[in-house]
Amino acid sequence: MTKPILYTFRRCPYAMRARMSLLNSGVEVELREVLLRDRPQHLMEISPKGTVPVLLLSDGTVIEESLDIMLWSLDESWLIGDWKERIEINDGDFKYHLDRYKYNNRYEDVLSSEEHREHAVAILETYEEVLSNQAYLCGDTISLADLALSPFVRQFANTDREWFNQLPLLHLLKWLEGILESNLFRASMVKHKQWQDGDEPVYFG
Repeated sequence: MTKPILYTFRRCPYAMRARMSLLNSGVEVELREVLLRDRPQHLMEISPKGTVPVLLLSDGTVIEESLDIMLWSLDESWLIGDWKERIEINDGDFKYHLDRYKYNNRYEDVLSSEEHREHAVAILETYEEVLSNQAYLCGDTISLADLALSPFVRQFANTDREWFNQLPLLHLLKWLEGILESNLFRASMVKHKQWQDGDEPVYFG
């Protein structure tokens, strides 16, 4: 194995933020697109939890969490401001309400989909306030927090885009669209066929 191997799933927001970070870093990896209902045996061998992204380094080290892949690939210039707090809120409360808004029938919950949506909007309103005074979540330059959070805000927005676009979150919408229209995001979302053992390597980065 000459290059790191990245197991990924195109539509997974955790995998999106890992791919953007790897692209930005210039690290070339062998990309293996998987379907979560048909996980390859090698993925399960190196990471039995079976989620993506998973990065297998050339020395055999396995990095199983998207944030750890981001921290491995990005230099310290990306770690500005209160990025840790932003990611804790996103990966905690925001993701909790996002899942129950989008997939409410999967959960036994006393709150309705609309109530979870409102809890998520309350968090987005705090981002709106921040972005009314600066270009990005942790200052006037893009940071790890922007790459980490934008795939989840995208997922929330796309659940009902017409409704989302009517929210009084103009600075947030501008921030999101700027990232989604960037060459970095577009390159991270190029479609690849499902990887099968024996396929020719597909290199990414």
